[in-house]
Amino acid sequence: MNNTENDDKIKSDSSEIKKRKLVKRSRKTQGQLIQEALGLNEVDIKDIEKKLFIVRFLDFYSEETLQFIFKDNALNQYTKEMTTHFNTLNVVREEDRLLKQGFKSKEILDIINKLKLKAEELAISKGVKNSVDKRLRKLNLLIMLPVFGVILALTILNLLQIIPELNIFFLLPVLCIFCMVPQLIRSTVVKKWTAFKEENKHQIYADYKADIMVLKNFTSELLENIRTRLIELRVPLELIKFVLHSRDYESLNLITQKNVRGTMQYVYTFSYPSDVEPFPIPAQLQQYQQPIFPDKKSAEKAEKNFIVLMNIKGRDGIINYFEPTLKVKLADQINDMLNNSSFSKAPDDFTTIMPNYSENMAIYCICGEITEVKSVQICNWKDQFNFYLFEGKTCNCGDKVYALSLMDESAEIPEELKEIFSN
Repeated sequence: MNNTENDDKIKSDSSEIKKRKLVKRSRKTQGQLIQEALGLNEVDIKDIEKKLFIVRFLDFYSEETLQFIFKDNALNQYTKEMTTHFNTLNVVREEDRLLKQGFKSKEILDIINKLKLKAEELAISKGVKNSVDKRLRKLNLLIMLPVFGVILALTILNLLQIIPELNIFFLLPVLCIFCMVPQLIRSTVVKKWTAFKEENKHQIYADYKADIMVLKNFTSELLENIRTRLIELRVPLELIKFVLHSRDYESLNLITQKNVRGTMQYVYTFSYPSDVEPFPIPAQLQQYQQPIFPDKKSAEKAEKNFIVLMNIKGRDGIINYFEPTLKVKLADQINDMLNNSSFSKAPDDFTTIMPNYSENMAIYCICGEITEVKSVQICNWKDQFNFYLFEGKTCNCGDKVYALSLMDESAEIPEELKEIFSN
């Protein structure tokens, strides 16, 4: 076989492998399947998804207000998404018009900010003056810098023969021990922080019960709004499962509950009103046991809640500044883009790619925790355009975050992708 034939065979094999990968990745989500099976409007599906996202946030915030203290950026990210949705909400339906009015008249954003400030005042009065993430970073720095300073000094003294009898290898076990110290401290600080939240969350509820009940009542209205719309669309309610952190709402069926790192999570479906018979589930959907809007540990959910890093500042793959923006409404477009992309591991690690990643500039989980990025991939869209895909580690709340970003602020964005990467 000559070289030309070898090249043709390699290209053919490569093309076939790529084709199989794309077929595997391009399988339809359950949201798309139910939309097609029931003939639903894509706009209706996205509206329901967004409202469920807001429900989850308000419910979590009502239960775990202390989780958001000293985390202005995280809270701003979610309140911005919530405000944007209500500002652009189509009020053709009377229920949506009332919902939009309620969001303004009940001053939901003011209550969220008020609770955060009061929770911070309580924390400060008990000696907590900044977020647990910031404390952990400071402690790690205070411990590791002197340790590495001593090791560096001893190494230099040894190389200069000032302490010639020093065996450099004795430093290795010392280094291993001190590398374990930050993890032990982290575990201790996290345990104390968890204990602090448990000891004081009831005081927050007792002191500001009226405000918290406004949030919970509005969450109930949102849930009823969603259920009413699903019934109008004749969507089988059994397919819609979601996770909340309390049992304070009506018109829901509890499916299961679980304790995730000390926090209770309840998996629900909507219950049918007494005058509505359950809708039949189409045959092509009966095989699917997972929900159309999955719970927190479901990969399908993570693939819906994409975050895109906007207004980046950086060049040659190094990002120095960004503004995270949730792009739930463009989830299908983003999935299509990924389905038409090839993936390769980024040559640099995350700390090199994002040297300024910190509490003041971070990707946040819905619970307010900073996302710890575990992998970075370079995606090549149709051999025309490269971008980053950041995958976060599973958060303490059980959620997982995916983020997309340009690799260079001057990158020319293809016309088909401008809606995703541009404001």
